[in-house]
Amino acid sequence: MPADSLIPPSRSIDPDVPPLPEPDADGPDPRRWLALAVIAVAQLMVVLDASIVNIALPDAGLDLGISAANIQWVVTAYTLAFGGLLLLGGRIADFTGRKRAFLIGLIGFAGASALGGLAPNQELLFAARGLQGAFAALLAPAALSLLAVTFTDPKERARAFGVFGAISGGGAAIGLILGGVLTEYASWRWTLGVNVPIALATAVFAIGLVKESRAAGDRRYDVPGVLLSAAGLVSLVYGFSKAAEEGVGWTDPVTLTLLAAAAVLLVTFVLYEQRASHPLLPLRVVLDRNRGGSYLVFLLVGAGIFAIFLFLTFYFQQTLGYSPLDSGFAFLPFSGGIIVGAGIVSQVLPRIGPRPLIIGGLVLAALGMLWLTRIGETSSYVTEVLPALLAISLGMAAVFVPASSTALVGVESHDTGIASAVLNTSQQVGGSLGLALLNTFYASAVTGYLVDNPGAAPGAAFVQGYHVAFIWAAVFLAVALVISIVLIRAKKDDLPAEMVLAA
Repeated sequence: MPADSLIPPSRSIDPDVPPLPEPDADGPDPRRWLALAVIAVAQLMVVLDASIVNIALPDAGLDLGISAANIQWVVTAYTLAFGGLLLLGGRIADFTGRKRAFLIGLIGFAGASALGGLAPNQELLFAARGLQGAFAALLAPAALSLLAVTFTDPKERARAFGVFGAISGGGAAIGLILGGVLTEYASWRWTLGVNVPIALATAVFAIGLVKESRAAGDRRYDVPGVLLSAAGLVSLVYGFSKAAEEGVGWTDPVTLTLLAAAAVLLVTFVLYEQRASHPLLPLRVVLDRNRGGSYLVFLLVGAGIFAIFLFLTFYFQQTLGYSPLDSGFAFLPFSGGIIVGAGIVSQVLPRIGPRPLIIGGLVLAALGMLWLTRIGETSSYVTEVLPALLAISLGMAAVFVPASSTALVGVESHDTGIASAVLNTSQQVGGSLGLALLNTFYASAVTGYLVDNPGAAPGAAFVQGYHVAFIWAAVFLAVALVISIVLIRAKKDDLPAEMVLAA
């Protein structure tokens, strides 16, 4: 860890803004575990909302008359706003107060969800999903940074990050289950409306249970940095989304223009941040080897793990003939493995440190992904799919918990929110990249199989496509493994001192 990350943050503050007390000024907050429950519910809502609507898309499209070409905007509007505004959301949380940002995010998310659930047409639904993404971009980094400043004891912090890791890894699968239940037994509108009571109740409890904290020192916003990063991230995520669309692909002029614009904007952003007096993203946050390695691991894991939810959903419904609800429940062991694994990992983390867990978890997850290449048109769920799901889920638990912690190791309190936002951005960009790349590999494999085997049934071609997607997902995890071995050096003895400084 570089020496400058051991320097305590400056206590000089804006004379017009009174300082807020440090969260641990009078010892640990006796209500910190109740605060964790509140933060965990909010994080779960953000994570599962990226998947809960997916199963409801056919019903929503039929109800509102949305064309097949436009239905993807229900998902894309959310991901564009979420991915594009995360860095800004992290800085707002640091400067205005993490609790305040958390509450605003919850209330705004509830309002946007209600608007989407009541939408009479596609335009209002798309706008509501964009608003959801914008408020999620404020809520997600605030939630993670609140964990960092609430739990300062290493063992307690490991448990808290265990909960966070379980939610980050299992939330998408829970969203598929809940989306299937609500769509089948109520209405697609409830996949959005269910957020309203949950968000409002969470906000009410947060008022009394969550303690406020915010960055000391300079609190001026980097407006050019905001514009460059938001435009660059939106272009990048949208470019990946366009590449994944049927009939568009990577060589389409729109895709190439978006990706080129993203490259120019993001390179310009980095160059500007090197010289900015009040940078949106201080480069010290990402250049530390432990934090930088953690961000890269999350990006690649996000790209690889997408294969589970996308292609196994296709496999369950198109190949094995499952209903949407059955498909959702087929992912239940994955969520269970994440939750159980995260509980175990949080106990082990303070004893052996993050590096062995991350390395072991990535090895286990990659092997589980390769196991999925054994599936066929008539495979048994219990013998072919379930062992792989459990291996991947346990492996991911061993990655999410320690990597969420090392992503904040040694970060100055002034930068906690932005460091949390970079972590979320890595996941979001990784998921978008995985969608585009794996979809392309899948489609090419299906087409190639049908060309090479003219009389083959489409089902066999689909299975071949799944195999290729899972192999490439395993490659992403393998690259993440190499990065974790090379860059992440934090040991168990490092965590206590660094975690106190990070708080």
